Amino acid sequence: MDSVTGMIYKRMQRAVLGVLWMVLLVVVLAGCEAEPSAVGTSSAKAPSKSAVEGTIVALGDSLTAGLGVREEKAYPAVLGEKLKANGYAYQVVNAGVSGETSSGALSRLEWIVSSLNPDIVILETGANDGLRGIDPKLLEANLDEICTRLKEKKIEILLAGMQMLPNLGPDYTSAFSSIYPRIARKHNLVFMPFMLEEVAGNPSLNQPDRLHPTAEGYAKIVENIYPFVLQTIERHRSK
Repeated sequence: MDSVTGMIYKRMQRAVLGVLWMVLLVVVLAGCEAEPSAVGTSSAKAPSKSAVEGTIVALGDSLTAGLGVREEKAYPAVLGEKLKANGYAYQVVNAGVSGETSSGALSRLEWIVSSLNPDIVILETGANDGLRGIDPKLLEANLDEICTRLKEKKIEILLAGMQMLPNLGPDYTSAFSSIYPRIARKHNLVFMPFMLEEVAGNPSLNQPDRLHPTAEGYAKIVENIYPFVLQTIERHRSK
């Protein structure tokens, strides 16, 4: 390589290095300027765990689990979003299990309490007891025990009442429906008389099986249960 060619080559190297340093400087400066903005946006949208005032666990069967709809359309998720939008820093956990009876809910209660550490439990169970014709006395005993254990742990309870289809006869349906208000009175609970109020029997709000709500049905459930949830939150806050 002659001296002229070598000189040109060195000048090209210096020029390339200069461009690379300029690019690197721009990237670093842009990152430094963007970082505070990104952090500010993140903290505004997602409060830290320390900002959560309480945990609400929705305990129930397929009506709570959201059988047949996407998870974000089941009532616990919709309720959580509504609370958040209205400034209530309560997280809602879906602890529904499809097909579960009140006996099943009782059997996993200790795990729910120890693992999820709820401040409030929305208790919805018993529909499968009724559909299977289980003795209403067993349902009442299970509900009584669940409420007793939760109250011992100082956990607030919102009891969601249920009604049964008339195909098992008037004596059964009457015995079934009378359980929930009796349990609510005994334990002094916030009580929603019927979980599926304005939803049950409405074809436009139920899936083809006529038993499980659609996404629109769950939206209606949240609309109806919301005042009872706020009442339960006030009880929790007053402790």
